[in-house]
Amino acid sequence: MDLKGKCVLVGVTGGIAAYKVCELVSSLKKQGAEVHVAMTAHATEFVSPLTFETLSNNRVVVDTFDRNREWEVEHVSLAKKADVCVIAPCTADFAGKLASGIADDFLSTTVMACTCPVLLAPAMNTNMLNSKAYRANEALLAERGVFFVPSESGMLACGDKGDGRLADPKTIEKAVTDLLYPLRDYEGKTVLVTAGGTTEPIDPVRFICNRSSGKMGIALAKCAADRGAKVILVCGNISVPADDKRFERIDVVTTEDMYDAVLKNCDRADVIIKAAAPCDFRPSSVSAQKIKADGSITLELEKTEDIAAAVGKIKGNRKLAVFAAETTNVINNARAKLRKKNADIVIANDVTKQGAGFGTDTNIATIVTEQSAEELPIMSKSALANIILDRILGK
Repeated sequence: MDLKGKCVLVGVTGGIAAYKVCELVSSLKKQGAEVHVAMTAHATEFVSPLTFETLSNNRVVVDTFDRNREWEVEHVSLAKKADVCVIAPCTADFAGKLASGIADDFLSTTVMACTCPVLLAPAMNTNMLNSKAYRANEALLAERGVFFVPSESGMLACGDKGDGRLADPKTIEKAVTDLLYPLRDYEGKTVLVTAGGTTEPIDPVRFICNRSSGKMGIALAKCAADRGAKVILVCGNISVPADDKRFERIDVVTTEDMYDAVLKNCDRADVIIKAAAPCDFRPSSVSAQKIKADGSITLELEKTEDIAAAVGKIKGNRKLAVFAAETTNVINNARAKLRKKNADIVIANDVTKQGAGFGTDTNIATIVTEQSAEELPIMSKSALANIILDRILGK
């Protein structure tokens, strides 16, 4: 794609994968972009600033107090000039700085001053990537609107094997291009998304629920809105913010509530994505008074409404995507669900895998259709959301 007239700020931090960013800078330059590179001091231990200067045809800045330049508050001027800022590789240290608001070198002060989209391409040891500290920083940054290119899995420089490799430069370049020229392929379409879990009362203080956080559903709703869709969000019990003004939000409590809301609004939608985890069973009777905890109780359960199957019967030309949380025979169970619900695609999760399932910021999915089963690596739920939206459109 022609990037002429676009300014890309590339921030390089101190990881061995810094050498791969040479290809990114070169390719962006060949596409016509004006490319400026800023490096941390540790990054210069891996790649010389002269290399990036040669590839970008612009001077590389490392030191905030560099006197060998035109008089200008450069971290502010670069931040104003940039149409997008990409940090590759992004170390755990730099992500922590950004999350904490620390600006103690040229690159961190520049990124703090940026009002353009900021894209991080993390690269680090697997254990660092999966640490609670890094995941908390990643979640906080994503909540603030920072974008991520998920790392890849493979052999790492330290000798370990797992997630944490810098994404391929072409993948990063595509993410940069998508931010510069956002997809609007859902313009004119209405997408109905369900998110979160439902609750079924036992008595006035107790209820049945599940571990659904709503993170996957909210990611789908946001990505659909980013791509131009009108979004109807039917929201159960969630643990993440969903106050986006672009959503027409309908809050529900029980599975029956969600059933009614979906069936009432599905004729307005072009696409229905069932990302919620409604309770499959509810107590057959609900006590009007709190049940005293002075002995054992027996609950008799009855089946709740099958929302996906009900939509599948009346969907017509609409696209229906459903999720399947599985622990065994993932593909076979997902394909059986595809047929039973009359869905177009099933997004199957093996919830026994680390990094998949309820409450996590990442997911590991297999997208199942009648013809194929596309296994995807671990990635952020936002990244998975965009892949799901692609597949719904046949991409």
